[in-house]
Amino acid sequence: MNAKIISRRNFRIDKKDKLIPLLKKLRKSAEGQKGFVSRSTYSSLNDPGEYLVISEWETVDHWAKWMNKKSTKNIQQTIDSLIGEKTFFDVYKQEDF
Repeated sequence: MNAKIISRRNFRIDKKDKLIPLLKKLRKSAEGQKGFVSRSTYSSLNDPGEYLVISEWETVDHWAKWMNKKSTKNIQQTIDSLIGEKTFFDVYKQEDF
């Protein structure tokens, strides 16, 4: 059953130049992972420092395996360190109704 993962990050423009290469690296890593389907990034119209990434995976387990890889954890920890807070992840499963 497909899963959608919503990642929410807040960061300010002055850190954008440091974060974008890390976010691109994270994206490339996800795209090469078994079970990855798609990914889209959105910026908030209400808060220019807030970004959402919506990724789709074949299963939650595929996403969890990718998130638990050492390389993924290292990139994510660096991102969180730069933005000064943890990235929020919400995991949703597809329903048939």
